[in-house]
Amino acid sequence: MSIVIAFCLIAVAGIGAQWLAWRWKVPAIVLMLVAGLALGPATGVLDPQALLGGLLSPIISVAVAIILFEGGLTLNFRRLADAGQAVKRLVIFGGPLVWLLSTLAGHYVGGLSWISAAVFGGILIVTGPTVIIPLLRQASLKRRPSEILRWEAIVNDPVGALAAVLAFEVALVAYESMSVGATIFHLVAGIAMATVAGYVTARLLITALHRGYVPEYLKVSVMIVFVLVTYALPNAYLHESGLLAVTIMGVVIGNSSLASLDEIRRFKENITIMLVSGVFILLAANIDLGTLLALSWRELLFVAMVLLVVRPLAVMLSLMGTGLPLNEKLIVGWIGPRGVVAVAMAGLFGARLVDLGVEDAAILPPLAFAIVAVTVVLHGFSLEPLSRRFGLRSTEIKGVLIVGATPFSRQLAESIQASGRPVLVTDRNWSRLRTIRHHNIPTYYGDVLTEDAEMDIEINRFSTLLALSDNDDYNALVCANYGPEFGHHQVFQLTPAEHGRSRSNKNKEDSSAPDSLGGRYFAKQLSYATTENRLREGWGIRRTNLSDDYGLEAYRADNPDALILGAYTENGDIRMMTADIALSADESETLLALAPNYSDDERAKRKAQRRENQAKVNNKAAAADDADTSPSNGSET
Repeated sequence: MSIVIAFCLIAVAGIGAQWLAWRWKVPAIVLMLVAGLALGPATGVLDPQALLGGLLSPIISVAVAIILFEGGLTLNFRRLADAGQAVKRLVIFGGPLVWLLSTLAGHYVGGLSWISAAVFGGILIVTGPTVIIPLLRQASLKRRPSEILRWEAIVNDPVGALAAVLAFEVALVAYESMSVGATIFHLVAGIAMATVAGYVTARLLITALHRGYVPEYLKVSVMIVFVLVTYALPNAYLHESGLLAVTIMGVVIGNSSLASLDEIRRFKENITIMLVSGVFILLAANIDLGTLLALSWRELLFVAMVLLVVRPLAVMLSLMGTGLPLNEKLIVGWIGPRGVVAVAMAGLFGARLVDLGVEDAAILPPLAFAIVAVTVVLHGFSLEPLSRRFGLRSTEIKGVLIVGATPFSRQLAESIQASGRPVLVTDRNWSRLRTIRHHNIPTYYGDVLTEDAEMDIEINRFSTLLALSDNDDYNALVCANYGPEFGHHQVFQLTPAEHGRSRSNKNKEDSSAPDSLGGRYFAKQLSYATTENRLREGWGIRRTNLSDDYGLEAYRADNPDALILGAYTENGDIRMMTADIALSADESETLLALAPNYSDDERAKRKAQRRENQAKVNNKAAAADDADTSPSNGSET
């Protein structure tokens, strides 16, 4: 097989697994593991070592460097400050405890050398946000334990990488046959050089972008060059210290006030997805299936220790004194699936340690695959039943996620929030969110189509998405992206302007166009222009409680012009409407409607007219009943 064909195969397998994971709502790492093993040891179609030879290790090294840079970008210190006491404890105390306990278990239980155990222990700190966040969404865990697990995964991702890099640097210097003093000096000097390199290059890049020295179209290219240079320079003094440098570079940039930070994050999302997919497929295909299946009882016992002892014990000790109930500590202690970063770093450092003469390090990649597979499967299948068993399954009424900060979405969010349901308004424009924030409505500043948004927003708190921005194409993209997440029947968008006259909402519902092209049209032909015009005319969002004495027909008679947007019961989720004519609501529901602001006199006149019409209907019915019961109509006497 040619290298070009092999790279195409790797790209198709990796991105295909990512796409299927998105469609099927499963962790992508599971499908990538299956694809890599199928292409490599199972069928022999792909043999990375034979194909790439000496290039395999450098390719993986550079890919891991960019992955760690991306991890550094996500470590925002403001996030840690806002994450709460439990998360801080899990990062500050839990991370080192997992490292220590994993190292001890790896050496005494798994039979690993101290060096291999220490490096692998650092890798096991990482719990993998790309794995745990989909699990939390599916399980509907209560908010506090869900937030603890989510934030721990986000923050600990680069922390675990730093721990593994430091452990590897210690191993590297220790095996270079120097005196103790020279060893310590070489190690400290290498770490200091990597730290300075990462910080200086980050500041240089930030300054260049701040002052406009880099044109817009070159920003991503310059960023890649800076990452590669930052990785390569420290390596000339201490091998793989460049990994530490790029991680620090990412942390510095991620905590800066750089105006281009959103664009940088989009770059790292796109590039990192490609690299993660490719590296994982390469590592999985390069695994010796015989070695994986022939893990000794000591190594299998070590895997069990990581799941059943190391993680739970570290969590219980870290969370002492936080006031968390035992059931929440137990669920947090049990759930800790590992992800792609753990496998990538195990593959890289395992090969490097073998080159140094640490023979048992060859087992680190298979061990990492085993731990990833076991944790993803066990935690994925057990989280929901355990949350139910511990009484931690969320019973909170689901709310509405609104994309687009407009006067209409602000009024709608106020009405939904007043009903006691969670609501969140997102927008890419900070100034547009100002009015929303002044009304004490929760907001999210950023693009909901980014990976950061998927991590930051508690999607499992919402059952419905409304795309109400003034950009019809963006609304359609948002609905297409979140359709599999919410269900295509629960994502709605304003009617595009070009459809307003020529295409009815009913036609959209009955058409053969796939739902993935966008969301269902919100209300009845309600476009952005329509909402703006109605609000200028004095219309507003009204809530009306239906009852036995005042049902839906009575409401329609009193409000013939109103556009009904949704309905909800006291303890139920909101049902958003796609067509007013299709609405059915019983007497226990509350209506949400965009309605004119009638004067008191006009409302009284409408009610009087409705009562008069109802009286006429009742009189006609009574007369008909009298006629039916008279003997002349043939009734029995």
